[in-house]
Amino acid sequence: MAGGLPGELLLRRENPGKTSFLELFFDLAFIFALTRLSRAFLDDPTLNGGFQVLLMLSALWWVWFVTAWSADWFDPRAPLIVALLLWTMFGGLLMAAAVPTAFDQHAMVFAIAYVAIHLGRAAILIPALRGHPLQVRSLRVAIWFAISGVLWVVGAAVAPAREVLWVLALVLEYSLARLRWPFPRLGRSTWPELQVNGTHLSERYQQIFIIALGELILIAGFTYTGSGLDQDSTVAFVLAFVTAVALARLYLVPAGGRLGARIEAEGPPGSKLTLMAGYLHLIMIAGVLATSVAMEMTIGHPGEHNTGQTTVGVIGPALFLSARIVLAAVVDGRWPWVRLVGVPAIIVGGLATVRSPQLVNSAVVAGVLLLIVLFDAMPALRRSMRQPGKSDAPNKRRHG
Repeated sequence: MAGGLPGELLLRRENPGKTSFLELFFDLAFIFALTRLSRAFLDDPTLNGGFQVLLMLSALWWVWFVTAWSADWFDPRAPLIVALLLWTMFGGLLMAAAVPTAFDQHAMVFAIAYVAIHLGRAAILIPALRGHPLQVRSLRVAIWFAISGVLWVVGAAVAPAREVLWVLALVLEYSLARLRWPFPRLGRSTWPELQVNGTHLSERYQQIFIIALGELILIAGFTYTGSGLDQDSTVAFVLAFVTAVALARLYLVPAGGRLGARIEAEGPPGSKLTLMAGYLHLIMIAGVLATSVAMEMTIGHPGEHNTGQTTVGVIGPALFLSARIVLAAVVDGRWPWVRLVGVPAIIVGGLATVRSPQLVNSAVVAGVLLLIVLFDAMPALRRSMRQPGKSDAPNKRRHG
């Protein structure tokens, strides 16, 4: 890489791209955000409440995704990049703190923090990249974030139009990333300009998904502690743990470890897969968040009947599993039939227990997830059972 400030900021593309300590430190803001989002959803488990939580999650996820993508290009040890990550982390904490009242008295805090994160990134990077081709890329992105920022701020100021304007802002940002940030006279970014280190970003996806599962276990543990540790709450807590384990296994197998290799194999066009994986991880994390809320409701009141808990408890795993199926299809080029059957099975199980206590519904959903894991693992289990027989023959010939 050429000398000068841009050369000091940028990583070589052959760099292994291991996650830095500062990136993991930045993820702490997302942990706080997830706990605030789950609490907001628990306080208002209606359709409107779910929509608002999804909107806020989409904004927070976009902050995380763009930051992870930026960290893949820049050296996290450079002082300017350290300042950038800390700036983003503080802004994310402000957004998370405003979550409970983001559609009320603290809408402006949420919106300004979000806009300041993206424009602050541009204010740091554009001057630092002077003379480097990537300066134009950063300029395109900054211009569009400034335009969408108007929608965020106006939406915060005008309550009746808040949801509409914020949704438009997010649709604009997510769509422009797929279109490579085109702008008159500046053109659009090329795929090589957007290419990332697949190993690094795949590792970051796994880390943030583990954080989402950690939030589920954390909330379940806190709720269980306050439940008096009675028998029904204990069963519900066990179901929460089993559900978390099942979701973790379904995420990691079969394509959890192959996403990075697939991105690397495709070269610059792999940037499309990077974006697709980002969108799908948003859906998966939304599913885990909904599951967390349902399990919290079950542990707190296992014997009660709550249609909202049943709905959320079914939608959460179904959302996660649907996005995970699409990711497996994109990475491996095949549709896992067991999981395809599993989605309607979860929905049917939820409908069958809609009038039952919350504990029964959670048990049915956890049972279906375990069956999916079991049938999903059977082909690999059969192969492993046949393997010793094949490997023993050469050994016998060598020692015979």
